[in-house]
This record gives sequence, C-alpha cells and structure tokens, in this order.
Amino acid sequence: MTTALLTLGRLPKALDIARALQGAGVRVIVAEPFRRHLSGASRAVDQSFVVTAPAVEGPRYLKELRDLVIAQKVDLVVPISEEIVHVSALHGRLPPGCRLVSMPQTAILEVHHKGRFVETCRAAGIRAPETADATTPEATAIAARHDYVVKPVSSCSGRGVRFFSRGDPLPRIDEPSIIQRRVQGRLVSSFSIARAGEVRCTVLYRGAVMQGTVAVCFERIEVPAEIGDWIRRFVAAVGWDGFISFDLIVDDDGHVHGIECNPRATSGIHFVEPAGLAEALLNPSGSHPPTLRPERLSQQFFPCLTETQKSMFSPRFRHNLRCLLEAREVTWKTSDPWPFLGMPYTAWNIIALASRTGMTFGEVAMLDFATFAGGEREVVE
Repeated sequence: MTTALLTLGRLPKALDIARALQGAGVRVIVAEPFRRHLSGASRAVDQSFVVTAPAVEGPRYLKELRDLVIAQKVDLVVPISEEIVHVSALHGRLPPGCRLVSMPQTAILEVHHKGRFVETCRAAGIRAPETADATTPEATAIAARHDYVVKPVSSCSGRGVRFFSRGDPLPRIDEPSIIQRRVQGRLVSSFSIARAGEVRCTVLYRGAVMQGTVAVCFERIEVPAEIGDWIRRFVAAVGWDGFISFDLIVDDDGHVHGIECNPRATSGIHFVEPAGLAEALLNPSGSHPPTLRPERLSQQFFPCLTETQKSMFSPRFRHNLRCLLEAREVTWKTSDPWPFLGMPYTAWNIIALASRTGMTFGEVAMLDFATFAGGEREVVE
C-alpha cells in the first residue's frame, strides 16, 4: 500500500487532501507540531506524529521529517501550506522512491518573496504592480506618486500588510518589506495544479466573507481568458511543478496584475473533485486533468460564523448570513463527521491565541511556521 505523509494537519485543505488520498486507497499519516489537530480527528488519517515546529528549530524539524519518512516507508510527501518553505529543503534528500510534491527550495523562495515574485513576472512578460524594496529611494517615489501597500517580503495570511494613500509618509518598518503601487480593480485568487510547466487545472475564486484580508467563505467563478493566459505564461516561464496559487487584480481596462504568489495549495483546492486531486498527486502526468466540484460557494463554518456575528449591525450582515446558510462547509462529510464536530476542541489552541492577540485564525495558525525574514537562506545549512 502507498503511504503518504502530509506535513501539516490543522488546516481544512489538509483534510481535503487526506480524504482524497485515502479514497484512492492510500495510507495517510500526518506530521504536526500540534498534538491535536483537525485532520487527526478524521477516519482518513491512519496516524499522526508530533514534530518540532520549524520556528523553534528548522534543522531538527527537517531531520524528524526525514526520520519519519524512513521509519514509515513513505512514498509521497505532500506539503500543505507555509511549511513548504521549509519542507522544500528536503528536495533530493529523501530516500529513493519517495517523491516530494514541491519544487526545490530555491524556486519556492524565488516566488514566495514578494519582491522577487514581481521580478519573475516582469521576466515572463506579464503584468505586476510597480514594486521596490522599502529601504530604497524607489520606494519613496512610489509612495509619493501612488496609493501604496506595505508588505513584509515573506508574510502570509495578510500578516503585516498595510494600505496607505498617495503622499502618506512611509511608516516605520521593522522587518524586510516592499512598497507596492496599489492597483485599483477586482481582486481574485487562483489555485492551479501544474506539471512540468503546464497548467493541468485552475480554480478561480473570490472572497465572499472576509476575516481581515483572508477569505473564510469563497465563491468560485469562471476563469476569463486573460487570467488563464497570465497563469499559463507564469507557470511555463518558471517550469512549475505542483500546486501554485496567485492573488490577482483585474483593473478597469481588463489588464491582469499579479499581486503575490503562494507556491502551495490555497482555499481553491476545496473546489477540486477528490478523485481527480488524488490522481494529480499519485500520477501527475496522467492523461485526465482534475475536474471541479459542482458547488460554487464554500466556507470554513466557524470563522464564517464569527464574521457573520460581528457584522450583525452592519450592511454586510444579510450577505454574510446568506453565505453562512448556503455555502458548503469544507470539513463536513457525513461518513467522516468528527473533524467538523470536534473542531472547537481540535482548534482550541488556535482559537484561544487568536482571542488573546486579536490576530486572525489564519495568522495564528501559521505562527510556528514563520518563514525566513528575507527568504534568503536555506533551512538546512
């Protein structure tokens, strides 16, 4: 039997992957710094193992993953979220016959870095907003001419992203960051599965209910030709293999601008039909590309409930309530109910820390997978 190791279990997308692989006859195990987590409550997961968090000690985390691969005779390693920045350092360092669903770490860092992603877009001949290192005169010039955004170069889940008007003085910046011209238009997000520089499947979606800058209810929309072309050109230019996701803005003239890249799965994966997702992981060069679920609206119920309650006396309440009542809950499955029913227990550490700090669930969930300040060095020396 094939054994797959998921390198995170706390997020709903891990649960989707676990269920898809288990449905294809794969034994699924999970490596997690948390002793209890969402996927650990699922019948799709055979066993969970506690590992050191990368933010505590990166080399030790990777050694524990390698040891687990060897001890459990793992055939497939699937990074789930931001931990891919660390796990990708294992590329070429796993036993023969074990495949890592990731590009090499140098490629991951190149597109994960908010500034170098823009440089990659320009090299590929596709649009991205004017961007500069926050410490340079070019950054000051952007702030003087345009509404602008400040972003830490390695942020995730919207952490540290701030918006300013044209002419506002640059704020105090305490970590490596970029200044980026703020493009006005329609914000959409994408999730794609690629093989050797070819796009096999793309999901395009937009936030229906937001928690900060992160969607907790999302609506799938059709992929316009311009966006599909932008994604295909980027994937081909870098020869991408695996999961890749983008935040994009379509301006009033219909031009597509790449805002940032997530070299991993995002919430768009919830719209991919499970059998096709499993096939894409187990047989990435297969002749049948993944197909999409029929549902157009999906949610993470508990954060969506929280945002609906918070909006009770605002104009957004009716919209949020409609989404809460109509959207498919991404963790619920009749034959596997405990991940949803047990979520208040398995996610209690995330809920409690979010309440104490005022951070979003998404930000708190990634604290122990904090990436490198500048994204410049490898985890393994």
